[in-house]
Amino acid sequence: MRRIPILSSALLAVLLVAASSATAEPKPLRVFILAGQSNMEGHAKVETFDYIGDDPATAPLLKQMRGADGKPTVCEGAWISYFTGAGDQNGEGHGKLTAGYGSRRNPHEDGGKIGPEFTFGLTMDAAFDEPVLIIKTAWGGKSLHTDFRSPSAGPYMFNEAQLANFQKQGKDIEAMKAEKAKETGRYYRLMIEHVRDVLSDIKRVCPAYDEKQGFEISGFAWLQGWNDLVDSGVYPNRSKPGGYDAYSEAMSHFIRDVRNDLNAPRMPFVIGVLGVGGAKPNEQTIEFRKAMAAPAALPEFRGNVIAVETAPFWSEELGAIANKHEKVRQMSHYLNSKHKDHANADGSMTDEQKREHVKHFEAELISPAEAAIWMRGASNAGYHYLGCAKTFALMGRAFADATLTMMKD
Repeated sequence: MRRIPILSSALLAVLLVAASSATAEPKPLRVFILAGQSNMEGHAKVETFDYIGDDPATAPLLKQMRGADGKPTVCEGAWISYFTGAGDQNGEGHGKLTAGYGSRRNPHEDGGKIGPEFTFGLTMDAAFDEPVLIIKTAWGGKSLHTDFRSPSAGPYMFNEAQLANFQKQGKDIEAMKAEKAKETGRYYRLMIEHVRDVLSDIKRVCPAYDEKQGFEISGFAWLQGWNDLVDSGVYPNRSKPGGYDAYSEAMSHFIRDVRNDLNAPRMPFVIGVLGVGGAKPNEQTIEFRKAMAAPAALPEFRGNVIAVETAPFWSEELGAIANKHEKVRQMSHYLNSKHKDHANADGSMTDEQKREHVKHFEAELISPAEAAIWMRGASNAGYHYLGCAKTFALMGRAFADATLTMMKD
């Protein structure tokens, strides 16, 4: 009888590893693109992280966001290139993903803030063994109707009401049209150019990149909307059904064009639906949210575009306090304007008396406990989701989860 040699455990282990390596599929670098305006930049200060831990439901998320030393987590498997700036002063910050890649005064320096990118990257880093690269492009105060308008949407055309208003103001209409043409699509082009630039030399940003394995553009997340929401010139019927249809059309063109320009025809796409104001928005905001989400329901986008509502991540607790702060601000305004229904109607109050009056009003309206909660959780204005890290952390994770769902499907 022929004897079969018995392999040593060490040799067997080597053979198994070799066989596994020979049959393993190559794992390309996962590339995700994040783009939008100020809320994609992110205005949540790192100092508001503790507020995340106050809620048992989000305390585990805070543990992901912090290391054992109490400092923000630095990802070992995820890198970021962040292109931003003001005016013509654009620049890039890049490195391993951590906190500080939110809104920045200087594109090259840690801004002490986060946007959705932090927990988006943490989630993706945990989901994949292969390296992850986030390419983020975001600028504050930008519209989809003009600044991010993509090529297939065509040139922006002034409506009749706008043209009549220009004429009434004595403006040079032809000059206005020329200026609009110059502005149209500028930030779309900057976004595409930066993504292509990073992908042409990935190792510069992501040292772990293996050219033999290559890369795959695995998703795109969009968070924008405020400038379109409040533009009554572009959207004259904002509070009526269909008042923001032009946004839906531009968003659909944007998705098609991004996929075409990046040669990623089935790239998962997330639309972050504006959630400022939370669960009780006004009619105008309701119509805008519908318009933002509408492209995801188109037959061509079913299963590869998901609209993620961000209103559930708005802090209702902080929002209620913000409303009280707004009343304090209004009181100060009334005193300075000598409003007939307020204490300084006759203009006799000194500046010191006005300050004391406002201070007393604020103390009566906002309790010490509410003031403490505000200091702990908020760091910016309402249109920036109150600068609440909990909100941005939940948004980033939700965008990542939606992307992963589309990737599996």
